Amino acid sequence: MGTTLDDQPPVLSGEGRHILVVEDDGELRPLLLSLLRRSGFRATGVRNGVEMSEVLAEAAGVDLILLDVMLPGRSGFELCRDIRARGDLPVILLTALGEASDRVIGLELGADDYVVKPPDPRELVARIRAVLRRREGSGSVAVIAARDCATFGGWTLDTRRRELNSPTGRRVELTSGEYDLLLAFVERPQRVLSRDQLLDLARGRAFGGVGRSIDAQVSRLRGKLGARQDEATAVIKTLRGVGYMLACKVDWR
Repeated sequence: MGTTLDDQPPVLSGEGRHILVVEDDGELRPLLLSLLRRSGFRATGVRNGVEMSEVLAEAAGVDLILLDVMLPGRSGFELCRDIRARGDLPVILLTALGEASDRVIGLELGADDYVVKPPDPRELVARIRAVLRRREGSGSVAVIAARDCATFGGWTLDTRRRELNSPTGRRVELTSGEYDLLLAFVERPQRVLSRDQLLDLARGRAFGGVGRSIDAQVSRLRGKLGARQDEATAVIKTLRGVGYMLACKVDWR
């Protein structure tokens, strides 16, 4: 696949919709996340069905799942069947298999669409947009519409506008890297995240792919959240030797 996905400019506005990418390929997953984010989507990446279930159980809404078929453990076909049995969350299968029989299996299991690797960036984003439009037109996605405003410890993060507001209503400027890092915490409140997880979740290449640079970024983010790194009341806490955690409860609306 090379770097073709990452080299493409933004394609269409994702309007802040939340796409969950389930892909075990450690090189492809960041490329897909980068493409989706540059196209205006919120995007979260996981490696398997277990991690997918954890994200779906958390507070932040998911609008569509981009689901790899060839996964370790349970296959994308099995996961698609389970997703469809539980509700109407849109699913697009992503696979290297191009056989017609495989496409038929996926669609019969309830997938909304099927994209063969390596996907053309514009086609992939257009297909995601088309599935979301179809579901919205039928009214079937109302119950899973993404909540785009998160409040925590008095702070408010608007994920459509990519804006952070303080408890007094003051807008706080964030760099792109700081926003992605904060969003990773906000979508996983009161959960310990390692440096490696944060590099993956918060577009690791923005930090040079070095774990220690995450430390510096967290420190700067804490400063903007009004708490010194050593304060017991810090919004983002350090668990030495393990990682970091957003200590506040998060409410979405």
